[in-house]
Amino acid sequence: MAATVLLALPVHVLAQQSAQIRAQTQVVSEAIADNAIHPFRVQVPQELIDDLHRRLVMTRWPDQETVMDRSQGVQLATIRDLVDYWQTDYDWRNAEAKLNALPQFMTTIDGVDIHFIHVRSRHPNALPLIMTHGWPGSVFELLNVIEPLTDPTDYGGRAEDAFDLVIPSIPGFGFSGKPMGTGWSPDRIARAWDVLMKRLGYTRYVSQGGDWGAIISDALARQAPPGLLGIHVNRLERAATLPPNVAEALTNGQPAPTTLTTEERTVFDQIRDFYKTGNGYAAIMGTRPQTIGYGLSDSPVGLATWIYDKVADWVFTRGEPERSLTRDEILDGITLYWLTNTGTSSARIYWENNANNVGAFEISIPAAVTIFPGEIYQPPKNWVERAYHNLIYYHRVDKGGHFAAWEEPQLFSEEVRAAFRSLR
Repeated sequence: MAATVLLALPVHVLAQQSAQIRAQTQVVSEAIADNAIHPFRVQVPQELIDDLHRRLVMTRWPDQETVMDRSQGVQLATIRDLVDYWQTDYDWRNAEAKLNALPQFMTTIDGVDIHFIHVRSRHPNALPLIMTHGWPGSVFELLNVIEPLTDPTDYGGRAEDAFDLVIPSIPGFGFSGKPMGTGWSPDRIARAWDVLMKRLGYTRYVSQGGDWGAIISDALARQAPPGLLGIHVNRLERAATLPPNVAEALTNGQPAPTTLTTEERTVFDQIRDFYKTGNGYAAIMGTRPQTIGYGLSDSPVGLATWIYDKVADWVFTRGEPERSLTRDEILDGITLYWLTNTGTSSARIYWENNANNVGAFEISIPAAVTIFPGEIYQPPKNWVERAYHNLIYYHRVDKGGHFAAWEEPQLFSEEVRAAFRSLR
């Protein structure tokens, strides 16, 4: 019998049971079999929202930065303005309604509860597609591509381009369970995704991802389970795409090889600059997720600033995220991390993968790549082919950043349709 799952625990229970429950959710009907799929609905108790507002009022602010730009991090005036809006104008119930308007489900895989959205297309022969978010993302960043992908005829596409969409929350993120032990690497998550797709009755499917979703899609492609037709990714800072002389120069802090073309030199500089000034967050979470987690769990402003800093860095409108996303969209994601207390558990994926998140790999199944101009690293096609030996699609577009589906849902949807068209 299907069970409804509610986020309905008072604050003191959350404190006592957060290590034993799936993302602060509670099954309120009879126990279900591990392989069952049951409906899920979000209902955040008002006391949690009230507690958030109290904490925002009680914030102890740091001194103002001593520079006139973002070089020391998120500027005090910027975050105070965002927090003021969070406190007085933002309404979580609107975010909750967005999720509850969609078919959401929960199932247990490998001992961890997996939350996912599952939208079937009205068009016949739709291609099943599992899409995975990243950090500091969530299923929210993929909501605006659901309709263009499942119902393309209303968004400039063809009926034969339709997808059935499965959008899971990574373990430790959002409403999925928090693993109680180690080992939940991208490889293990990829195996869980294959179980999920088969459990839903799909014998053939494709996978798409950006950020950690791209790394998980890569892992799926390496594993090449029966039925996986191909992948599409839009994040590519992986060692396997680097020529050996480039990798050696970057590792040893050497100048760019003189043999590089102008385009390749630009990419070399992108990577070098990112690892010099933009990768500190990953180094911290990859080595000390528990340490950073105390602040992320106890201070909503600390959590918001940690997330906002990377959103600002990675959108196409560098440093000005509100030009790419609305404040409500940014706060939907931040508030989800706060209400589910997943700042620490989501950081652990960096610890699990640590230095291997850009590790070497070779993929032989069909792979498609879209290069967005605001992405951290924009490799040329000949570099991408080093890792993806069956590259069926490579396209550079003229707008959009790291959060491509969030920032440019129409363009992103067109890219996904084109990427998988030959695999139908």
